[in-house]
Amino acid sequence: MPGQVSRLFRFLNTWRDDELRGRLQQIFIAPQAGAPMQAVQSGFCEPGRGLRDDRYALGRGHWIKTDGCEVTLVRAEDIERASRRGPVAFTNGEHRRNLVVTGIPIEAYRRARVRIGSALLQFDRLRPPCGYLDRLLQPGAAKALGRSAGIGLRVLEAGEIRVGDSVRVLPPESGP
Repeated sequence: MPGQVSRLFRFLNTWRDDELRGRLQQIFIAPQAGAPMQAVQSGFCEPGRGLRDDRYALGRGHWIKTDGCEVTLVRAEDIERASRRGPVAFTNGEHRRNLVVTGIPIEAYRRARVRIGSALLQFDRLRPPCGYLDRLLQPGAAKALGRSAGIGLRVLEAGEIRVGDSVRVLPPESGP
């Protein structure tokens, strides 16, 4: 458990080294908005674009013009919880996130850089599920995932990622 700073400002917690290490369990892409997510074993992250061949990198994402993200991430633990309590199993990419990671608390990603494979990404913003998920699947799907089920990341350094890669949340860069 991290050293608590505040319940309200959990993102300010300090984390043990083992809490900042996880594993990439799944990678998903979709060729366009609303298309079923496709599981892939590897992908290439491109700065300013996202995950090659994914709807957002191709400019075909649902929110691309107003609120698009380069890469989205969800924790495997949140998917398991949602599958137990919701109307959808979320096992085949129904969560609509690109990366499924295990082992790292969602709050640890806030304001942080993340190394996955040879790619370097940075926290962009929280990406809670929205009503679009309910329209694609069925009512209650977004609520089952919960407000903390997802973050958006920007790609800082291009690189290959593979299922099974280690995921490492890096300490903030120190100033000059």
